[in-house]
Amino acid sequence: MDWAEKYRPQHLKEVVGNAAAIMQIYEWARDWSREKKPLILYGKPGIGKTSAAHALANDMNWEVVELNASDQRTRQALERVAGSGSTTGSLSGASHKLILLDEADNLHGQADRGGAKAIVEIIAASRQPIILIANDYYALTKDLKAVTEPVLFRALQARSIVPRLRQICAAEGVVCPPAVLEEIAGRAGGDMRAAVNMLHAAATGKEHLEMADLQTSAKDERSTIFGLVGAVFSGRRDDPDLLRMAMEVEDTPDTIEQWLEGNLSHMPDLASRARGYACLSRADEYIGRTFRRQYYTLWRYASAIMLIGVADAAGGHGVRGRIMPPARWRAMGASKRQKAVRTDLIRKIGGMTHIPENVLREDYFTAISILVEQNPEGYVRAFNLDADELNLFIHDKARATKIVRGVAKEAKKASGRVRKLKDEDPPDDPGEKQQGLPPGQATLF
Repeated sequence: MDWAEKYRPQHLKEVVGNAAAIMQIYEWARDWSREKKPLILYGKPGIGKTSAAHALANDMNWEVVELNASDQRTRQALERVAGSGSTTGSLSGASHKLILLDEADNLHGQADRGGAKAIVEIIAASRQPIILIANDYYALTKDLKAVTEPVLFRALQARSIVPRLRQICAAEGVVCPPAVLEEIAGRAGGDMRAAVNMLHAAATGKEHLEMADLQTSAKDERSTIFGLVGAVFSGRRDDPDLLRMAMEVEDTPDTIEQWLEGNLSHMPDLASRARGYACLSRADEYIGRTFRRQYYTLWRYASAIMLIGVADAAGGHGVRGRIMPPARWRAMGASKRQKAVRTDLIRKIGGMTHIPENVLREDYFTAISILVEQNPEGYVRAFNLDADELNLFIHDKARATKIVRGVAKEAKKASGRVRKLKDEDPPDDPGEKQQGLPPGQATLF
């Protein structure tokens, strides 16, 4: 079993470091009420944010409903899992259910469309405590920051990590000199999870650790796709490290091919670019045969042809500028996002007009588009359209954004005027009340 999971803290008192943050979340939970803002635990990975949230739930006898980045976090998914969980009681007898959303700063992908807004709405309606986890607090939306309370988790000091490593060694029956534990803690860079993983890797199959055993347990330093692309454009065709790096990256040869194709613009001239495309084309034939025949040995030929061929075409020229993801990915992402916007829009209008979605899509959408083009401001108010949704009708993103902002400003001014009139409205005169209509009577005019 993974030691990081095996020795995960079960109670707040077992969490290493960040005493101020631990006290803050404990006091928040101790007398939690619906009036309290949800917490956002933020800080670098591996320093105990998620572990502290689970330990808090254990200490408070709360059930945990967790949603992380590996799940699809659309508005519908969030409302189905976190939304229902935040408004219903626990079936296990727990006093509360802790709604835990990990990696809240990653709510910007296509699958997360509408996610940040849905979280704000869930928070407003929640009857259960909510904790969000984030690595980068500044990547959160303004709306999320406004309705939550931040809790900073700092990187752990090496001297705080060493005692926990010593406890794990004692529990596993591994003899480890203090100098080795200090070296592991120093290499971890404040990351407790990385330190435990390094200790586990070094101690596997051993009863006594020495400093020499740490060379195989260093923090993951495998090649990345950016390093591989940079090495191809700046390396030589006979560089043996290219194939080694291709084996180390997590991406498969078909993905590597797309990265190389997307960066062929860094070639020094058109002739070099043509040679690069020729090599990628030949490699693509082997990739196609791999998938057709399910014979993955052919991948090595594809890798050799595209890496060595493109390196030879580049001639060590290097990359002049940023290494960018494949352009086709951006096009596919834009298409997927537009499809998601259209689906959400049809669902929303269908619910407001009580028209089945398939009927609305096939019979009425074109007619509605014509009406919206003629009076976009009115339909923004009527259907509560955002800029992406309005753009589907008028096909002008800049104009759609301007119209939505203008309508929002007008609504804000109007609400301010109504509030001012209410404040200035004089109290009712008792004499006027007596002159009114008898109870039960009313007039339309």
